[in-house]
Amino acid sequence: MKVGDNVLISPDLTHQTDWIKGKIIDVEQNQFVGVVISAETDDGDIFFEREELFKLA
Repeated sequence: MKVGDNVLISPDLTHQTDWIKGKIIDVEQNQFVGVVISAETDDGDIFFEREELFKLA
């Protein structure tokens, strides 16, 4: 995954009932947890967490 990719964000992170769409705005290699993805939704919400909670759309 890279900056600009469209992704689906897990309900475990968003607390919604379904996966929601977003766009990756940052990819970070964290020495403690691995790859951390930051994604922004169409309404401006930003979610960030380990890459396991995102999947390519």
